[in-house]
Amino acid sequence: MAVSKVFLVLLPLAFVVAISTIARAQTSEPPIVKGLSWSFYESSCPDLEEIVRNRLKQVFKKDITQAAGLLRVHFHDCFVQGCDGSVLLEGSASGPDEKDAPPNLTLRPEAFEIIEDLRKRVHKKCGHTVSCSDITALAARDSVFLAGGPLYPIPLGRRDSLNFATRDATLANLPGPTSNTSDLMKAFTNKNLDATDLVALSGSHTIGISHCSSFSNRLFPSQDPTLDKTFAKNLYKTCPTSNANATTVLDILTPNAFDNKYYVDLINRQGLFTSDQDLFTDKQTRSIVTSFAANQSLFFEKFVLAMIKMGQMSVLTGVQGDIRANCSARNPSRFVVPFGGGGQEGVAASF
Repeated sequence: MAVSKVFLVLLPLAFVVAISTIARAQTSEPPIVKGLSWSFYESSCPDLEEIVRNRLKQVFKKDITQAAGLLRVHFHDCFVQGCDGSVLLEGSASGPDEKDAPPNLTLRPEAFEIIEDLRKRVHKKCGHTVSCSDITALAARDSVFLAGGPLYPIPLGRRDSLNFATRDATLANLPGPTSNTSDLMKAFTNKNLDATDLVALSGSHTIGISHCSSFSNRLFPSQDPTLDKTFAKNLYKTCPTSNANATTVLDILTPNAFDNKYYVDLINRQGLFTSDQDLFTDKQTRSIVTSFAANQSLFFEKFVLAMIKMGQMSVLTGVQGDIRANCSARNPSRFVVPFGGGGQEGVAASF
């Protein structure tokens, strides 16, 4: 696959060990889901990755903060119903869509627009061959890379779901920012992800912003004792009341760079969410946080492995699902099998 060569050239020598680990991961750790491939579009759309990355370079040159938005969409897609592009679907007159569930209300509208723009560019060049779920996965990967993180190969061949998830399913599968480590561990274990995966994927908070409402529980009615006092004082300035709608960065050290400074924040008691800071407070994950704070190459290695695992959760492949002609809408000619039904058309996978 062409990206493997690029991967070797663009990463610093410090990542040679990580590259070797990823190469082994392609066959055993983690396994590749049947129907996915490291070279899936080699014939049907050989320029796919170049199209996506070149466009994102242009987008991020104007606004690097969009990288965090695209990465977050991929997370929210995969954790609910699998990496099937369901979160991209708009609702219908019959009821609310997955986007309307509370955890998804703060997903950036621009991220959905960027993904659809990428879909148009890819389909113009290659025809109706690449799924929106694969484009979302590539956009997330390139968001990490173009923000300063590692470039890594991902298996492709996902198909798009025909249905979005329910509000209840979304709430049940996306742990919130007020979750503690024990709650997060349960949620991740249900997805066959371990403690290292949890801490590594939480490192995505090294870029991005948050609304005050997502961490107001640490300020009101009383201050969380695990908050650094100076950090808390500044948060009160940003969020003077418990219902403030202002925003602040997730990583105060390097907010727009994908690096390991998020873990340094946690050690300094400057993690924004309960779900962030508790990773350092809890004995189950403290040593992992410490190791990532001390060794960025180790963080990158474990993040890549965790992303490859997450990106294969309950994917649709082969004749399942569809390849959408518009990422926000079902293809009108397809017959939709009721959720849980059988048949070749499949709808979506549940965990």
